[in-house]
Amino acid sequence: MASTKNNLDILFEDNHIIVINKQPGDISQGDKTGDTPLSEIVKSYIKFKYNKPGKVYLGVVHRLDRPTSGVIIFAKTSKALERLNKKLRDKEIQKTYWAVVKNRPPKSSDTLIHFLKKDHQKNKSKAYEKEIKDSKKAILHYSILKQLDHYYLLEIQLETGRHHQIRTQLSHIGSPIKGDLKYGFPRSNKNASIHLHAHKIEFHHPVSKERLTIEAKPPNDPVWNACE
Repeated sequence: MASTKNNLDILFEDNHIIVINKQPGDISQGDKTGDTPLSEIVKSYIKFKYNKPGKVYLGVVHRLDRPTSGVIIFAKTSKALERLNKKLRDKEIQKTYWAVVKNRPPKSSDTLIHFLKKDHQKNKSKAYEKEIKDSKKAILHYSILKQLDHYYLLEIQLETGRHHQIRTQLSHIGSPIKGDLKYGFPRSNKNASIHLHAHKIEFHHPVSKERLTIEAKPPNDPVWNACE
């Protein structure tokens, strides 16, 4: 279920940042669909809660794909946005993802290194073992957290932030994410979600410098519930 102002799952908020548990179906910011993005829903919430006159400032720090869920940070000031953008560039924001896959990966834990090339027309990336023209190096670390009845729960740490990186790399090793038709899973999920969740984010607050560790609960469905 996509978010509305009344059902935003707010994980952390102060004068500088607001951290949301994004629901599958939300778009992080406006796109060609014309659907209301999460950024606008959060702006409406801030305007209403604090009775703010005029336009509300909100900076999009990073994005999550529409069918995924989990932790997403927005900046409430331009200073916070600038500092968080620098932290992203300097790899000072650690993101941990959970993914549910049907096929067990070749190893219990591994580091995957591929070269990803984006097909803009299809809005899809392809992984290659060696560098090719216009490809970008992609690195992630995964480990199997839990074996479910029919699936495996993987924990993933990203070293790079490429287009559809986790989806592309897991598909390339034969373990596409549950519900991800675009990357080779045989069936879609009923709500058009995929079982990829930004579970945790760790970073130093852009203003107070306090170390924050923020976790987001996965969506409420039988497979995610079995992962708890």
